[in-house]
Amino acid sequence: MSFITVNAAMAQPAASSKSSPRGSGLGTRVLSALVLIPVVLGLLYLGGLSFALLIAVVAILMAGEWDRLTGGAGFGIMGLGTGAALILVLALGYMGRGDWALLALLPGAVVLALLSRFTGQKMTWPVLGLLWLGLPVLALLVLRMGEGGMAAVSWLFLSVWSCDTGAYFAGRGIGGPKLAPRISPNKTWAGLLGGMAAAGLVSVLLALYLSWDNMVLFAVLGAVLAAISQCGDLAESWVKRTFDVKDSGTIIPGHGGILDRVDGVLFAAPVVALMSMLPGLGLLPWQ
Repeated sequence: MSFITVNAAMAQPAASSKSSPRGSGLGTRVLSALVLIPVVLGLLYLGGLSFALLIAVVAILMAGEWDRLTGGAGFGIMGLGTGAALILVLALGYMGRGDWALLALLPGAVVLALLSRFTGQKMTWPVLGLLWLGLPVLALLVLRMGEGGMAAVSWLFLSVWSCDTGAYFAGRGIGGPKLAPRISPNKTWAGLLGGMAAAGLVSVLLALYLSWDNMVLFAVLGAVLAAISQCGDLAESWVKRTFDVKDSGTIIPGHGGILDRVDGVLFAAPVVALMSMLPGLGLLPWQ
């Protein structure tokens, strides 16, 4: 895929919402998921370099989408600079230097701030984007490489995906009061509660599979993780409204861009990583 093709598939103006990939129907969304989910789960199962490369590719695509979404050129100097910084962070994390990876975000942010002077962009958005993307991708990599990594990342993905599904059907089936009408007019409180219930149920099923006794706690954690993922969804919606953009891209049929698909994971991943770093609390069954 050339840079021109990728740039064309980045953020789409709100005015084109009638032809937005979100409007292509539930069938297209399901088909895309059936194609992508096995690939993601397969590379997650393999772990190691395979999963690291998956995260790296997704990070680069998200860097371009974020730059285009926030008024940049996509894979111009800012998008490429963000992508390079994310690869450096991931490389350090893969080498087992998560502390250095976190520290690398600081000079990366400084470089992006300086580069913004040449592009005319406000430095706020590139710097925010580096943190918005850098912390989650590092968290995912470190989680998978750590003890119980397969279980940790699987729980994260399953909770967020089940939340999205539960929220979609509860919101459409029940409706009711809007959750945040000025940010995301289609989201309802019923959808949020439905998503949290779905994530809690999936967490219980996973706890049963792992033969963990404290299923109630795990269900509550799953529901909380679902709520956090919805915050990520709302946060991206706020950014898109700020720049009058409907979708971050069109690379995934029926879902929009990469950012549109993983907005919840981006907020939830650092939380799971933090919980995994506190084994003394005994929150997670694989600790």
